[in-house]
Amino acid sequence: MTREIEKVVKGSRQIDGAGVHLVRVFGYRDVKDFDPFLMLDAFDSKNPEDYTKGFPWHPHRGIETVTYLISGRIDHEDSLGNKGTISAGGCQWMTAGSGILHQEMPIASDRMLGAQLWVNLAAKDKMTEPKYRDITADMVPVLKSENGEIRVLSGTYKGTQGAMQPDYVQVLYLDVMVYPGKSMVIPAKSNENVFVYIVDGNGTTGEKSTPIQSHSAVLFSKGDQLVFNAAGEGLRMLLVSGESLNEPISWGGPIVMNTREELNFAFEELENGTFIKHG
Repeated sequence: MTREIEKVVKGSRQIDGAGVHLVRVFGYRDVKDFDPFLMLDAFDSKNPEDYTKGFPWHPHRGIETVTYLISGRIDHEDSLGNKGTISAGGCQWMTAGSGILHQEMPIASDRMLGAQLWVNLAAKDKMTEPKYRDITADMVPVLKSENGEIRVLSGTYKGTQGAMQPDYVQVLYLDVMVYPGKSMVIPAKSNENVFVYIVDGNGTTGEKSTPIQSHSAVLFSKGDQLVFNAAGEGLRMLLVSGESLNEPISWGGPIVMNTREELNFAFEELENGTFIKHG
């Protein structure tokens, strides 16, 4: 059964961090629909003033953050002692778990293009030990056909293992490019939530050939496959799939827990200096 569009969100322009212009594609209001995915921030700018102030030191607990760059560069470091650079085609997959402090500082470039996804952690995994993974472009398998190409960031697609296998929510994360005028059928696990964020181009999806446009996120109904048809300029999108957690959410800024008590306790620990458990 082919999945059809269930919901389309375009989000809103916001300023976050120390003054970074971005689009919050979906977030707090959409968590029930997009579960286990909490938030997607997209950035696309050719003006360094939009992003070079960056995201200075800040905490996270109870989630994973996945930062993927199509173009540009971001320097980062965290309280575990990790330090490095996300470059074009690369990804930083950070499990905040019980608590981590980090900073992300974009570097001026011709174009800063990418997205940060927040993946929720189940209650049993909220306080797991923090972990960091650095995925470079050369680690990402690229599957090419006459209709397009697919980069497999995480999970397994048609027998090809991605650059990493998540430890918790088994996220399939694909960077999909459908060539101009071509079509692509992508299998999907029927029990998982699937959405795409359209980075560039436009086209149609589903058996109903419903139009889809750039800079929007499309959440799909249940089914075992997705169908995409690219228009004349092609279609590039980030496709993300994962099984819903169906757990209560208590969310305060960079911290996402299950109850208000857990959330309040996290902020108390931030105040008294006991937030970081490892490192």
